[in-house]
Amino acid sequence: MIMSRITIALLVGITLSFTLAAQPKKKKLLAIGAVKGFQHDSVSHALATIERLGQESGIYDTFIKTDTQLITKQKLTGNAKNLDYFDAVLFYTTGELDMDEQQKKDLLSFVGDDGKGFIGVHSATDTFYKWPEYGALIGGWFKEHPWGVFDAPVIVEDSNFPGMQGVPQAFTFRDEIYQIMQFSREKTHVIARLDANKLDLSNPRVMPEHRADKDFPIIWAKMQGKGRVYYNTLGHREESWDRKDVQKMYLEAIKWAMGLTQADITPHAMPASSTK
Repeated sequence: MIMSRITIALLVGITLSFTLAAQPKKKKLLAIGAVKGFQHDSVSHALATIERLGQESGIYDTFIKTDTQLITKQKLTGNAKNLDYFDAVLFYTTGELDMDEQQKKDLLSFVGDDGKGFIGVHSATDTFYKWPEYGALIGGWFKEHPWGVFDAPVIVEDSNFPGMQGVPQAFTFRDEIYQIMQFSREKTHVIARLDANKLDLSNPRVMPEHRADKDFPIIWAKMQGKGRVYYNTLGHREESWDRKDVQKMYLEAIKWAMGLTQADITPHAMPASSTK
């Protein structure tokens, strides 16, 4: 009887070990909500939604921080994690954040050398204007939102990118949409843009180069060395984060940035018909 119990216990233990080993290890996301500029009321709800999506999907755990202490490869005191612990970093930030030169180098190395992910949300492009390498990392910087919060006419250029399947190729989205400066289609894969033919281009806050080329990218992806970078301007309003399509966009983008899914992000020119 005793031997039988021991045998059963061993079998249960072995089965449990195999089951645990078969389960994929959850990824780790560092979500930064640090602000050194304009305060977005939606940051808390946005990061809470990002955390919930990770929990419900079982794909990743989220570490939400309002400072940049963990953005380092240096060993931290106590049980604090550094960048080596994470698979991707997400910024919903503004302004010149409190990061020293070594932290900046570590973030660039985390993405470019280690092959990790970087996700920028809305005002992440309104961050680090004095750090040229950051602009190159994320793909450009904020330069006005000429129409404020409005029913933005959106055109999807890549319906195959993760999270965009099922999204209409043309739709309106009520939010504050950023105009981007120093953006290059030669280095970046545009996923969605504004339909310039439905915009008031006479608005004095529209940059001359955008009036000329009529190119207003709002969602894109790119490679940075070995790593993956994704940016989405949607998410200014709290209500935006309650939309299932937005939640799907960000969940699938995080998975892509973490290397869990694949996508063709070859840069491409804007379709010629869009410039008429």
